[in-house]
Amino acid sequence: MDPMNIVVCVKQVPDTATERKLRSDDNTLDRDAADGVVNELDEYAVEEALRLKEAHGGEVTVLTMGPDKAADTIRKALAMGADKAVHLVDDALHGSDALSTSYAMAQTLKKIGFDLVILGSESTDARTGVLAAMLAERLGVAQLTLANKVEVEGSAVTIQRVTDYGYDKVQGSLPAVISVVEKINEPRYPSFKGIMAAKKKPVQKLGAAEAELAADQIGLGAAWSEVTEAAAAPPRAAGTVVKDEGDGGVKTADFLSSKKFI
Repeated sequence: MDPMNIVVCVKQVPDTATERKLRSDDNTLDRDAADGVVNELDEYAVEEALRLKEAHGGEVTVLTMGPDKAADTIRKALAMGADKAVHLVDDALHGSDALSTSYAMAQTLKKIGFDLVILGSESTDARTGVLAAMLAERLGVAQLTLANKVEVEGSAVTIQRVTDYGYDKVQGSLPAVISVVEKINEPRYPSFKGIMAAKKKPVQKLGAAEAELAADQIGLGAAWSEVTEAAAAPPRAAGTVVKDEGDGGVKTADFLSSKKFI
């Protein structure tokens, strides 16, 4: 088979170990309030892309959409072994929901070209898990989601799609969009050589105009969903102590019943 042009979509997300906040002006995620890290589930997508490249040849491009600081996410993927990157960055993209994000990334994918697009199953901040399906629909190609195994032979792509009862075997033809689950592989650690090499790999920056994005399809103004009001969670209250005086089981059952656990 011919070498594949593989594009991996990665996202920079707030570190789940730090406190995350919403901006007071528009109730969108305050990305400056927490350290940004590579979405953990996207690392499995990068690893799978690298394994497919090693098996079949080709090139791996990293695609991310985000502010300037998202360049750190790009560098890690390049250090893992990706060949080059495209960074979609523009203030006009701020506040884009899943629909707007899928539009912006689909337009960019059309511009840069692809045989196979690989994503993690979801992001740890939004957790919508819908981007892969939306991209496939917008691009008019096959979608093969929630894969724990991927095989490519010629123009055929076969996956094991994780289900509650095991897995389904799903097949499609290139070009295609795939999302992978965390059990598919073990992401490699960037080596020192890879980290140094990443500094010389090409990163193309595209604004909304260069990606030919319609202004009325991106950003907070185009979002189909919004947060209208938000408040900090109340501090955790002191626990309830049940003193067992021979009726501890009854008291515990009454407490659980009052909380609708039983």
